[in-house]
Amino acid sequence: MSKPHIVVIMADQLRYDALGAHTPHLSALAAQSVTLDRAYCASPLCLPARGAFFTGRYPSATGCLINPWEPSEQRHGHVRAGTPSLYSLLEGDWDSWHTGKQHLLLEDRPDKRDDARTHWLSLAGNYDRHLREHGKRKPGGPAFQGIVPEMARGTRTRAMRYSIPMTGIYEEGFAHFFDGYIANRTIEALRDRDTSKPLLLNAMFVAPHPPLEVPEPWYSRVREARLPDNVGVWAEGQSPLQLYNLPGFVGSRYTREDWARIWPVYLGLVSLLDDCVGMIIEELKRQGIYDETLIVFTSDHGEMLGSHGLWQKMCMYEESVRTPLWFKFPASAGLAPRRVAQPASAIDVLPTICDYAGVPAPAGLDGHSLMPLLRGEPAEARDIFIQYDGNGARGNFQRCILDERYKLIVDLFKDELYIELYDASGGDPQEMTNLSLEPDKGPIIELMLAELREHMAATGDLLHLPEAAYETFVQRYGA
Repeated sequence: MSKPHIVVIMADQLRYDALGAHTPHLSALAAQSVTLDRAYCASPLCLPARGAFFTGRYPSATGCLINPWEPSEQRHGHVRAGTPSLYSLLEGDWDSWHTGKQHLLLEDRPDKRDDARTHWLSLAGNYDRHLREHGKRKPGGPAFQGIVPEMARGTRTRAMRYSIPMTGIYEEGFAHFFDGYIANRTIEALRDRDTSKPLLLNAMFVAPHPPLEVPEPWYSRVREARLPDNVGVWAEGQSPLQLYNLPGFVGSRYTREDWARIWPVYLGLVSLLDDCVGMIIEELKRQGIYDETLIVFTSDHGEMLGSHGLWQKMCMYEESVRTPLWFKFPASAGLAPRRVAQPASAIDVLPTICDYAGVPAPAGLDGHSLMPLLRGEPAEARDIFIQYDGNGARGNFQRCILDERYKLIVDLFKDELYIELYDASGGDPQEMTNLSLEPDKGPIIELMLAELREHMAATGDLLHLPEAAYETFVQRYGA
């Protein structure tokens, strides 16, 4: 098999259920793809999610746990030097390009080296220069941010400014918006590529990540949205520790009526993303390589958008951790479009690409190739693990294990611990009924906690779950 062209398109903070009539290009791509209906990120936060995605390793194994805004904890925001990534594995034989958001931070910073073999057209620096040259302002600003308390190192609380669900029109227009700029640079990359080599393109978009200041016509494109029933609802049995975390601290202030005004703007931003993807597909077709290209479409994580009364991500509910994950194969692969119901993790993408492209995968990966599953062959079900260690600093911790029957969430803040157990088989899709205090669920929870501890030890997790975690939880929160 000749080496395929490979295009990875990643959205930022895209809910798995945010596609529809306003996303015709993505809907068409999905119809031509093998789609995984239950795909999950490895962490509901940008840097650790992308570090895991591009290396095939869990965050604790890469060392990238947080967004490193706290100077004393910057080492926890970088993938350890020497860790193989999709870029380093393919950039020798493929003509490798990166466009857009650069949230794969490796300690050895290959994107900053003069001898870099990947063409790094990152947003950082280049976009600010573009705005200065054209006399335009960046989307967002103080009105789109709010003060949020954040625990740093488990010892002190600091006041930080993070995005809130404020909406507005970005009057500077598409070409100067984050994703318009990224889309235009991506088309330039496709036209500047070395046509003597197969293409590797990683196009990293910002949309639909806030700020929700969106250019027209996308700001007004979606007039109304049907809200899921759990939007604006704090469920009985939901972890109260979320109120110490950004999603609950911000999201609990907004009513269902507020979210009804916010949702259409978010979906308008998803529509803008859809048009950007359409631009890439159109250029691939213009160059006659669309049918020779493996296209992987996904998001780094999801967005709560009011579900459970929460905002942004940074939690383990489906809206935050479940992502779209599609593989549109070259025509020669003979893989018909189909939907896969078995759970999969973002750490499985790198070994899958290596398997399909005929590239030896590095030893010791946590992820596994999905190719047997994508071909429709029987594949052993595996547990999915997800972790969260804090946003700009370590302080709020969550661990999650998901099997085909249940999802177990352990939420920790300072000396408190809260446990949630949800039916993952389809009986409670919006996760509104926490089963953790039902008497017959104790053995199930203890077994899942044991599997979670085993996983944490194997990946070098810095966090330790007490052996009496469930007993303590029941004593504190039981009747």
